[in-house]
Amino acid sequence: MNQPLIELTGITKILKGQEEPRTILDGVGLTVHAGESVAIVGRSGSGKSTLLSILGLFDRPDSGSYLLDGQEISRLPERKAAKLRSSHYGFVFQRFFLLKHLTAAQNVAMALVNGQGWLPRRQRRVRVMEALDLVGIAHLAKNRPTKMSGGEQQRVAIARALVRDPRVLLADEPTGALDTETGAAVIDALSAATHRGCGLILVTHDRDHAARMGRTLSLANGVLTETGRVHA
Repeated sequence: MNQPLIELTGITKILKGQEEPRTILDGVGLTVHAGESVAIVGRSGSGKSTLLSILGLFDRPDSGSYLLDGQEISRLPERKAAKLRSSHYGFVFQRFFLLKHLTAAQNVAMALVNGQGWLPRRQRRVRVMEALDLVGIAHLAKNRPTKMSGGEQQRVAIARALVRDPRVLLADEPTGALDTETGAAVIDALSAATHRGCGLILVTHDRDHAARMGRTLSLANGVLTETGRVHA
């Protein structure tokens, strides 16, 4: 098999500042290949968000190794980590974080302005429309968030994450504020990203959505274990 896209080994994170330090992550290991989808489930407070923060380079482990394409990145200075986040990562959260005064296309284009420097207007528009089309809402390009449903807004947020053509897509409870049918459509849009070779890591409480990923992992007592594989 090809070199993993992501390889975590022995990742430990200890919460300090209380009477007794608490181990949030205890020797976590995780391997994700390009084009693979992985779900991480667990109870509230189990450390899922902490793990996602480490994966997204917003936080650093106390010990362990984090390889991206074979390169150690767990100790990068913040300036280099921010540059890597902009060029290699896409993020989708439960809240949409859309700017209400901008259209869907303008919200998506913001990721290109902030993450990849200046692009010619025509090239930028092509990239934006491709991303909106990928999640099935190109026809809403000129609509503002106030004129969209929750599911449509979340798909704009996904398009914003995908417009950079990220290597890694991290989704933290992206369907938590949506109804069942709309949530399923959002999972469809996220899954489509793996067809472009993106590695998808989904944190969710929804077991049905988790079951649609290639693998399901459970985080409990700081330990990550594999609980199921839907397909090879």
